[in-house]
Amino acid sequence: MSATSFYNLAARKRVAMLKSHILSLTRQMLDRGSRFLSAGDTEHPLIPECDTFTRKEVGHVLVHPLKSFSTLRHLISCFVAAKPPSQAQVSKSMILAITTKSTQPSWTLASACSTAIANCSRPRLDKMSWDDVLLDAQKLIELEPSLYAGCQLNHAVLHGAQYYSQTIEAAQITVFAKFDSAHDTHIRKLREKYISPSKAESDIQKFIDSQLYSAPFRLLNTTTGCLCDRGSQISAFKTSSEYNDLLSSIMTHPDFPVGTIADTVATYFRYVMLSHRWGENEPLLHDIQDKVVYKLKEEGALMKLQSFCKVARDAGYHWAWVDTCCIDQNNHVELQKSLNSAFVWYHHSALTIVYLSDVPPSAKSGALVKSEWNTRGWTVPEFLAPKTIRFCQQDWTPYLGDHSPNHKESIEIMHEMEDATCMDARALNTFQSGMRDARVKLQLASTRVTTVPEDIAYSLFGIFGIQLPILYGENAQNALGRLLQEIVARCLPANIFSYAAPPCTLPYLSEDEIQTRVSSLQHTVTVDKALKLYTLLENINAPRFTNCRLRLPCISFRVTEVRWRPCPAQETSLTYAVKADGLDDLLITTEERLVQFSRLRPTRQTFLLVRPWDRRLLELPDFPEHAEHLRNLPQYESPLDDFDESTGDLPGEEELADSESYLRALRLIARLGQPFSAFLLAQQRGGEYKRIACDYDVIAQVKEVKDMASAYSMDIRTLEIL
Repeated sequence: MSATSFYNLAARKRVAMLKSHILSLTRQMLDRGSRFLSAGDTEHPLIPECDTFTRKEVGHVLVHPLKSFSTLRHLISCFVAAKPPSQAQVSKSMILAITTKSTQPSWTLASACSTAIANCSRPRLDKMSWDDVLLDAQKLIELEPSLYAGCQLNHAVLHGAQYYSQTIEAAQITVFAKFDSAHDTHIRKLREKYISPSKAESDIQKFIDSQLYSAPFRLLNTTTGCLCDRGSQISAFKTSSEYNDLLSSIMTHPDFPVGTIADTVATYFRYVMLSHRWGENEPLLHDIQDKVVYKLKEEGALMKLQSFCKVARDAGYHWAWVDTCCIDQNNHVELQKSLNSAFVWYHHSALTIVYLSDVPPSAKSGALVKSEWNTRGWTVPEFLAPKTIRFCQQDWTPYLGDHSPNHKESIEIMHEMEDATCMDARALNTFQSGMRDARVKLQLASTRVTTVPEDIAYSLFGIFGIQLPILYGENAQNALGRLLQEIVARCLPANIFSYAAPPCTLPYLSEDEIQTRVSSLQHTVTVDKALKLYTLLENINAPRFTNCRLRLPCISFRVTEVRWRPCPAQETSLTYAVKADGLDDLLITTEERLVQFSRLRPTRQTFLLVRPWDRRLLELPDFPEHAEHLRNLPQYESPLDDFDESTGDLPGEEELADSESYLRALRLIARLGQPFSAFLLAQQRGGEYKRIACDYDVIAQVKEVKDMASAYSMDIRTLEIL
C-alpha cells in the first residue's frame, strides 16, 4: 500500500472515530431503543459502520448518504491534519446518520449537536441559570426548529423563571413563531400550554382599564415624585417587575386565575387621597407639572405636598392624589368632571389621609372635634366616602398616636366624629350616597362653610349621587336651588326641608292590612270615583324649581283653626292646637308666632296643611318583572266575580283591564289613609306660600279613608313655595 493510500485510510478511520465519539456523548438523551450510527465508507469496506449504542461494528456500510453538509466537512477538515491539504478529501458518504426504532436515518449532525446542547443545559437548569439556559434553547430551536428538545427546554425555563426580562420577551417571539409553524405532535401539544404574548397583554389591559375607570385622571408617582397622566401611569406599570412577572405567569399558565390578575393590577394602581384644609399658596398644576416634587424647595404648602407623598410612599402605595395640583383648575371640562367624580374617587381610594394642620403632636382627645377641618364643606364627602381613613397631626404623625390601619375602626376617634357630625358612628361607617336619609345629609352639611359660595351645594353632589353642571358665579342660592330641585324630582319625602328637626318613623302598612282595607273600600267606593282619583294623581307634574320657588304638587287641607296652648316646659317654642278640614286635630310646635283664628273668628290669611305628592304611591311598574308581581297580588272580591258562566258572558279584555286598574286605585286610597308627614304653609301677599318651620315632624291623619275617594272633595293642586 502506498504512503498516500495509507494516509487516506488512516484519515478516514480517524474521521469515523470522531463521529463515533460525537454520537456517544449524546446517546443518553435518546428515547429507549433509539441508536446512533456512525457512517462507514462506501469506498473503503474496511471502515464499517459503528453502532454507538452497543459500541459494536454493524458490518455493512451506510447506504443512505446525506448531501451538502458543509458544517461536518469543516469539522472533519479541521480535525484531520492532511498532508498535503489537497489530499485530505472527505467523501459525501462520510457523514453522520441517526436511526431510531424504525431505522429511519432522518436526523443529521444538527440533531446530534442539538441533543448535546440540551444535555449540557441540564446542570444550568439545576442551578437556575435561566438566561444561559434560555440562550441554549434559542440555539436549539434555530439549529433544528422541528426538534422537540429545544421547545421543551424553553418550556422549562419559562416555567422555572420568576421574572420576565427583555431576553425572555425576545425569546418568546421566536418560540411562538416556531410553535405555530411546527408539525410535530409533541410540539403542538406543548403549544397548548402557552398563551401568546399578545393575548396575555390584552387580558391584563382589560383589568387595567377597569381599575382606572374609577380613578383620578392624574396621579402623583410617590416613587419618582412626578405627576403622571393616565398614559404615563400605564407605561410605569408595564415597565415594572409586577407587570413582567404577571405577563410571564399568564403566558405559561393557560388556566391562570383571573382573580390573581385583578389583584395584581389593583394592588399596583392603589392610590391615596388627601383631605385637608386649603392654605395659602397651595401648589397648583402648573407649579409641579414636568417637575420632581421631592426636588422642589421645601417651604410653605409645598412641604405639605412632599410630606403627603412620602407618607403614602412609606405606606407602600405607588400613587397619590391632591386636589390642589392634580386638577387643571383652568380647564372647565376637566374641573367639571373632577368635581362630579370626587366622591367616587375618594370611595375607591385605598386610603384617605386627613391632614389636621391645626392639631399639634401633643394634642389630647377632643382636638379633632375642634379642628377647622371639621367646619369645611368639602371635608364632609371626603370623610364619608372612603372606606379607610387615617388622621394625621401637624407633624404627619397619627392622631392620638393611633397607628391602627383604619381610624374608622377606632372607637375613640369615631366617638369624636360622632360629636362633630351629630351622626352615629355606625351610620358614618356604612354611609351610602343617594337619596336615602336626605334630611340627615342636608342637616350634616347645613353647618359647614366653604370659601367659594357655590361649593356649599357642589360639595353635596356626590353625597346625593347627583351629577350637575358646575357653574361658578351662579351664587349659592341658585346652586342650592338646582340641587334641591334634583333631590325633589328624584325622591320627595315631606321632611327633606325639615333637617333641623329629629326624624320621625311613620307606621308601616303591611300587605295584609292593605288587603283588609281594600276589601272594605270595595263596598263604599265606586269604580268610577276610584279611577278618576287615580287618573288625576297620575297626571300631576313632577315638582320643580323655577325663579327660586318650589312648585310642589300636593294634596292640601285648609286649616280652620289655630289656638295657642300653654306649655311651661318650653322656653322658646310655642305649641298650637290646629284643626283642618278632613284631618284629625293635631298639635304643632314652632318658634314662629302664629295668628290665632277659628271658624267663628276667621283670618284673611290662608293656612294649609299639605301632603307632598309621592308618585310611588301609584305603584307604577319600574321594571318588566313588576307586571308579574302585580298579577300575583292577592285577589279581592270584585263585581267581576258575579258573572254567570252559564250565559257565556265572560268579561272582555277591557273589563279585565278596568278591574286591575280599580284594584290599583283602591290600594292607592288605602295608602292615602295612612298618617303622613305634612307641611304647614302660610300664604303670602303675592299668592305664594311660605313654609312654617316646626320643631318636630307634623304627622297628620285623615278622618275618613272613604272621603279620600272623591276627586272632587280633595284639593289636589300645585303650590308655589318660597
